[in-house]
Amino acid sequence: MEEKLLQLIEKQARYSVSDLAMALQESEENILETMSELERKRVICGYHTLVNWDKTNKEKVQALIQINSTPEREYGYDRVAARIARYPEVDTLYLLSGSSEFIVEVSGKTMQDVAMFVGSKLACIEGVTGTSTLFVLKKYKKAGMLLEDNEDRQERLVVTP
Repeated sequence: MEEKLLQLIEKQARYSVSDLAMALQESEENILETMSELERKRVICGYHTLVNWDKTNKEKVQALIQINSTPEREYGYDRVAARIARYPEVDTLYLLSGSSEFIVEVSGKTMQDVAMFVGSKLACIEGVTGTSTLFVLKKYKKAGMLLEDNEDRQERLVVTP
C-alpha cells in the first residue's frame, strides 16, 4: 500500500486523505498513519507546487552549475555536498558520475546575483576545484509536467520542389 500511496501523491499532492483512502481501499486513519510514518522516515520529504515563474511578473533567474570537486579522506564527497547545500540559493544538488562531481540548480533575481553567488560563495568552498555555470533560458517541462502547450507551434513548414 505504501508504494501505491507514494505513486499517487508524487503526481498530485493535493489529493485529500479521503480521496486517497477511497483510491487505495484503506481507512483514512491508516492513510494518515502511513503518511506520518513515511514523513518521519524522510521517505516523504515535502509537498510541493510546480510554478511556472515565466508566467508571473516575478524576476527569477535559474542556473545549473557543474561543480568539480576533490573528495575528502573518510568522507568522500559528503562534507563538500553539505557545505554546498547549506546555501539558500541552492534549490537542488546531485552527486554525478561523469566529467563533474556535482550539479546544482540555483536561483536568483538576476544573472548577476547568480554570478556573485558562484564567485563569492560556491567557488570558495573547500574542496571545490572548478565550476561551470549554465543559465536556464526557457523551461519546457519540469517534474514530468509540460509548462507550455507546444502543439500549436509544431506545425510543419510547407516544402515545395
